[in-house]
Amino acid sequence: MESYFGDVVWVRLLLQRGLAAIYLFAFAGAFNQFPALLGERGLLPVASYLARIGFLEAPSLFHLHYSDRLLRAVAGLGIALSLAALLGLCDAGPIWLSIAVWLLLYVLYLSIVNVGQTFYGFGWESMLLEAGFFAAFLGPGWISPSLVPILALRWMLFRVELGAGLIKLRHDRCWRDLTCLYYHHETQPMPGPLSAHFHALPQIAQRASVAFSHFVQIAVPFGLFAPQPVAAIAGGFIVVHQLALIVSGNYSWLNWLTVILGITAFSDQTLALGSPALAPRPLAFETALGALAGATALLSIQPARNLFSKHQKMNYSWNPLHLVGSYGAFGSVTRRRYEIAVEGTDAEVLSAATEWREYEFKGKPGDVRRRPRQWAPYHLRLDWLMWFLPLSVGVIEDRGQLSILGHERWFVRFVEKLLEADPATLALLRSDPFLGERPRFVRASFYRYRFADRRTRGVFWERTRVGEYLSPHSLSRPARR
Repeated sequence: MESYFGDVVWVRLLLQRGLAAIYLFAFAGAFNQFPALLGERGLLPVASYLARIGFLEAPSLFHLHYSDRLLRAVAGLGIALSLAALLGLCDAGPIWLSIAVWLLLYVLYLSIVNVGQTFYGFGWESMLLEAGFFAAFLGPGWISPSLVPILALRWMLFRVELGAGLIKLRHDRCWRDLTCLYYHHETQPMPGPLSAHFHALPQIAQRASVAFSHFVQIAVPFGLFAPQPVAAIAGGFIVVHQLALIVSGNYSWLNWLTVILGITAFSDQTLALGSPALAPRPLAFETALGALAGATALLSIQPARNLFSKHQKMNYSWNPLHLVGSYGAFGSVTRRRYEIAVEGTDAEVLSAATEWREYEFKGKPGDVRRRPRQWAPYHLRLDWLMWFLPLSVGVIEDRGQLSILGHERWFVRFVEKLLEADPATLALLRSDPFLGERPRFVRASFYRYRFADRRTRGVFWERTRVGEYLSPHSLSRPARR
């Protein structure tokens, strides 16, 4: 088997260090953002969620008790363990220490994700949990690595890529006629510094890029289980494709994690690295690896069926442990970019002449003169959910009419927090136009955004106000949920 797939000593090292780095970003984000979003006084408090959901539905340490102090302790421990794994401190100890550190990372982050509700409802949360779980069975650096977790992660990479490719072809015509990139770089959740340049490429280049994406995501994954060097070539295509996605937008750690998974397609020989002689794996460890292989095969039945289903599910966990899930991204592409701008005023009486001042978010477009920044692999959760809000609004743009069925509960709570000038909520933003003072009214405007002409210096967006998403509200006149 080793002769077919090659040695993976250095592959294991790169995998472990890469996954530890992603865990570090994930726990740092939880430490910084979770209390304001989901904490005791958050937008969607965890305590209310735990009161209506059982442990078996969402396993989490926080079923025992939740407090913001405990959350920060969990996230802080996750940061410390991630650093230990990143620095290779686990490799010097016995097998059980390495396994324990990685499984504890998995349990800690599972506890956060399973109570994170909509703020943690992204596919890359499950991807990190699944990858982190299998990483626990790679073992420390002084013993010979097994191919079982390597192949489990390679199978995960296969599902990530093929799932993303099939969901595109099944859900949006523009993927089939190769025109989705006419819109996607402008309308993606959080454009990066180079997104406007990608958007400005000639249409023939955009169509060629979509064709290349289909090739990489639909044909290439089948090469992952071929002998070397075919598997490494397949992995190389995937890594190159993911690097292009990294420089063209901000998708949290989705692309970075996929690059790390791409390492599983290589061998030490294809990386031109010699494999040192290592201690053999103990019988108990081999037995555990055999059980892992069997369990993975059983858990793979539903995800495999899902790939070939006409009703394919995207980013779906078949079990509350988030193991061996179904993945995919951007099954449909929005053609126009709409943004919700949250504005406040300290005027006592509202009129047509009222001056409204806009709250600036860290990552999502706001001020048209602000250049988009690179944030990934760090995840700005509030900014991402703000992108989803306009997707549920019906727009008749030439009449300035909006059809709004209702407002998300977390968004209503967000407006209330701004009216209270809540410090934790304001810390999630780039700037507060009221410098910590309470505004009298807060409203939300609905804008159409376009990339500005590149010849217009100092302006990165053009925007047109379409209508009102939320009418002015005050603490004495709260918004409807």
